[in-house]
Amino acid sequence: MTDPIRLFDRALLRRRRDRAARAGGDHGFLIREVAERLAERLDDVLRDFPRALMIGSRDGASRDIFQGRRGIETLIGLDLSPAMAAADAGPVVVADEELLPIADGSMDLVLGLFSLHWTNDLPGALIQIERALKPDGLFLGAIAGGSSLKELREALTAAEIEIDGGLSPRVSPFAELRDAAGLMQRAGFQLPVVDVDTITLTYAHPLKLLAELRMIGATNVLHDRRRAPLKRATLMRAMEIYVERFARPDGRVPATLDLIHLAGWKKATGQPQPRRRGTADTAMSDMLARLRAEVPGAEGDAG
Repeated sequence: MTDPIRLFDRALLRRRRDRAARAGGDHGFLIREVAERLAERLDDVLRDFPRALMIGSRDGASRDIFQGRRGIETLIGLDLSPAMAAADAGPVVVADEELLPIADGSMDLVLGLFSLHWTNDLPGALIQIERALKPDGLFLGAIAGGSSLKELREALTAAEIEIDGGLSPRVSPFAELRDAAGLMQRAGFQLPVVDVDTITLTYAHPLKLLAELRMIGATNVLHDRRRAPLKRATLMRAMEIYVERFARPDGRVPATLDLIHLAGWKKATGQPQPRRRGTADTAMSDMLARLRAEVPGAEGDAG
């Protein structure tokens, strides 16, 4: 693999998660919501996965959602933060998602629990996950997508331009849905499926959102971030703009999260394969004509 662009400061991300773990409090609200949505997708798969790896396990607060589900007997956590991992009661590995210390072909299931979007080499991480799976093993993951925290991004940008006369990167860039689909294919996953959920959280004030991001260790870790702290005047103006532009009638402010779900299988003998493009033996026009003939009133264009 070629060296990836260094977009995120992984050492800083580790320190931020360590700090969040030492501060105590509930680190699991958003992560548990993501885990519940992944679990719903896992329930749709009618087979068992005895040995599973959960990447981004943090303090293990979501372990009970998956343990025993779909035949999971051994659930191994993996997190970048030693302090977070120390709070996990189950088997856990402290490791970087970019350098998975997992033997090839050793896992029936790999779960990516809302952490892979902070990797500098997401294609490389997906390739390593695919290698870690047994033949016909399954990967289910969730990452932040394109429009995530768009309100915060807009408010910070407007405030920095107004107060400081320029701007610096404050909110991470996130993958687009079309890019995620290509990455799954590039990593070698079979029958890849990618879709997006939009979650809208609401807060009494934008500062509550910032506090929650800090609590889960999800504040700015961009490598090219401005090293000087955000000035108080700029921060307060950003919060004013956030309220002015996005507050709802009840006074609460929204925070949008695009949750991109990734699913794919490790190649195996006898596994169903999609047909190659251009090999269909029935034209869409013929199918529509047949539908109109069989179902009275079935008119119009396909959409």
